[in-house]
Amino acid sequence: MKIYGYRVPMMASLLVWCLIWELVGQSGLMFLVPPLSSVLMAGNAMVQTGTWQSAALITLHSFVIGMALAIVVGITLGVLMGRFKAADELFSIWVNIFVSAPLSALVPVLMILFGMGETTVIVTVFLFAVWIIVLDTRAGIQHVPNSLIEMGRCYGASPFALYGKIVLLAALPEILAGIRLGLVRGVKGVVIGQLLVAIIGYGELFELYSRSFDMENFWALTIILFAAAMLMSAAIEHIEKKVDYYAGVR
Repeated sequence: MKIYGYRVPMMASLLVWCLIWELVGQSGLMFLVPPLSSVLMAGNAMVQTGTWQSAALITLHSFVIGMALAIVVGITLGVLMGRFKAADELFSIWVNIFVSAPLSALVPVLMILFGMGETTVIVTVFLFAVWIIVLDTRAGIQHVPNSLIEMGRCYGASPFALYGKIVLLAALPEILAGIRLGLVRGVKGVVIGQLLVAIIGYGELFELYSRSFDMENFWALTIILFAAAMLMSAAIEHIEKKVDYYAGVR
């Protein structure tokens, strides 16, 4: 970004917001917004406690299982919808409904179906993440040139080799984009699930800090969660750039 011909680093806007946050906090105008420096010190102390480490492990466990299921199911369903018209016509309406639906409203239904435990949180993560992975995988598969597939068949590739070495690799940029977006939505799902259904993990800590108006730890927990989501998204984005070669070849 350039302003009056001078190149401004992308992090500049973040630093400006941090400065505004610190000034508002130091002014004492809003007790719900403590100074950023106090929040960071509270976060440093919090991550060293056994309570936070236990909550982080519980949250990570639910998130990893839910995301793993979403990736496997999402890619499989996306490939089927991208390659077979019948599967596309059968599932596309349901995928579009769930993508646009407010999934938070389904959480009470999940609670009835799966109980008030970790299973419901895992299902919530799965539902938040899987549909965008399906749509991006489907788009990637549909854009694989037929010439690549015909070439594979001409060289005698088996169906397994055709999908494993040609179709999936050619669609990899879109698949990774779907996984990246799914990760961000999955983070939202695990927090909503733990807050609304099972007061465990990060949801328990959010509930504790908000009830006691411990805003320094509340904001510190929020920043840690946002940072984790951004790091995971950045890691997938880095891999996406590495495989851009395939998109260029197509």
